[in-house]
Amino acid sequence: MTINSDTSRTGSRYLALGGICAILALTVTGCGGKKEALRSDIAASRITTIGVNSYLWRASLDTLAFMPLLQTDSSGGVIVTDWYTNPDNPGERMKVSVTILDQDLRSDALRVAASREIVRGGSWVSASVEAATVQKLEDIILTRARDLRRNAIGG
Repeated sequence: MTINSDTSRTGSRYLALGGICAILALTVTGCGGKKEALRSDIAASRITTIGVNSYLWRASLDTLAFMPLLQTDSSGGVIVTDWYTNPDNPGERMKVSVTILDQDLRSDALRVAASREIVRGGSWVSASVEAATVQKLEDIILTRARDLRRNAIGG
């Protein structure tokens, strides 16, 4: 009797897959009472595999998604955008940098800085950025981070 090597490999794959599924099924059924503890761990305010708080990192990227990114460093928690010009106001452009300072989801773990330039005499010149603009960006990022955490918990 000859065994086709392709058929043999396919059968081995199904056997291995079946074994993995059985192990996963046993593992999942054994975790019934620990579901809430697992959810708390997943949504902890100090989740980090990237060097900084993952909720703040994701929220910062989401908030600045409309701007071109110049530099991102998830280990150091730094995001720097390139200049962005709003199509409705072509005589003004903004550049933003976000620094995440901690692994915890806290308001003082986030720093936002912005630069603004306007066209004057055919060239770009520095202009002041209203403090409210930077504060509004921080608020948007923090709100988004809290929403991400809340959604991870399932509530």
